[in-house]
Amino acid sequence: MMDALPAAQQPLTRLNIFATKGVQMRTFHLTWLTFFFCFFGWFGIAPLMPLVREQLHLDKGQIGNIVIASVSATILARLIVGKLCDTLGPRLTYSLLLVVGAVPVLLIGLSNSYEVFLLFRLAIGIIGASFVITQFHTSMMFAPKVVGTANAVAGGWGNLGGGIANMVMPLVAAGFVSLGYVDQANSWRLAMVVPGVVLLVMAGLYYKYTQDTPRGNYGDIERDTAQKSKGTFLLALRDYRTWVLALAYGACFGIEITIDNVAAVYFVDHFGASLVLAGMLAGVFGFMNIFARGLGGWVSDVVGRRAGMRGKWLLLSGLLILEGIGIALFALAPSLPLAIAAMLGFALFLKMANGCTYSIVPFVNKQALGSVSGVVGAGGNLGAMLVGFLFKSASISYSTAFLYIGIGVGAVGGLVLLIRLIRKELGETAPEAPLTLAGA
Repeated sequence: MMDALPAAQQPLTRLNIFATKGVQMRTFHLTWLTFFFCFFGWFGIAPLMPLVREQLHLDKGQIGNIVIASVSATILARLIVGKLCDTLGPRLTYSLLLVVGAVPVLLIGLSNSYEVFLLFRLAIGIIGASFVITQFHTSMMFAPKVVGTANAVAGGWGNLGGGIANMVMPLVAAGFVSLGYVDQANSWRLAMVVPGVVLLVMAGLYYKYTQDTPRGNYGDIERDTAQKSKGTFLLALRDYRTWVLALAYGACFGIEITIDNVAAVYFVDHFGASLVLAGMLAGVFGFMNIFARGLGGWVSDVVGRRAGMRGKWLLLSGLLILEGIGIALFALAPSLPLAIAAMLGFALFLKMANGCTYSIVPFVNKQALGSVSGVVGAGGNLGAMLVGFLFKSASISYSTAFLYIGIGVGAVGGLVLLIRLIRKELGETAPEAPLTLAGA
């Protein structure tokens, strides 16, 4: 059936990141760029937390609660958004999410107490559901043999927004101060208006210039009604591989967004770095997404073509184990230069594991791609929420928390390996086999 369609209406069989023609590549570039700004808005306040902490008189426990809140709402949002992608389509779902998510980003600057700030930070977390739509949409636009690479590149370039936010938001705040619009203590309030406005602009662009599938939008094409009646969410939940990937994603992406939240504060408090320097160092961690996540997806695709799905799973477990070792070394680093070196090392394996995880997702259940993406994505945020409790404890230092995280991540890598060794790969789509994706 796919072969009968014109080439312009079929998923692409190769990824040329410099191409812009065709709905597939137009959607690819718009979806990663939109995700970039979603991440920018999601973590825009993170490098400004030292200012917020001082002005709102926050203690360590309250900051820990804020870190937890920032990733908690995303769990439910990703589950809902995954289902909406299967029903409404990614174009409309993304546009609605951007409009709704922009509101708390724009308004968080009105916070004058810990409780109000906490509620706004919780609400901003729904923007993190944008990742599920990005992965779903690129999966619709690319053929199975390159879908892992396409998903990883789009996800990695989007995740880059968190790193750029750490670098840029302190400069944006300082810029408003230098222009005389606000004093330094209140500069974080005005700075957060910038990403909020950008999200609204991206909502309009996404709605106008993308479509759900290469063939058209859900409302304009004939879809498999039998598939819709099955209940894609239940299909996803009944597959044990969905849960294994959710666990793995909690150990890589969950740790990534935790680092995005606490790195600047850690470098200020533990090593005495300035606000701008701490933001830059935290930004370096996020900036590695420009290549590392894409590298993970590409390597996974190569391994999949040579060793099948078993090879993809073995690669994922190995990356998680190496990530855990790197985080432990970061926690034990006695100086800032050694901490930076360790951070670069574990960041590489972490972000490659992110890409590897979502190179497997499209092959788990072809009839419930959106729901599988949502559950796995929610697993990432659940992991972040759980480790967030380590950073609010008055009896555990940040460095000790990182050590515990490193041990836990390594254990998850070993568990993924063990599960895949004892379970048979029944009914698993081969990497080269065509997928019948929703709406295609």
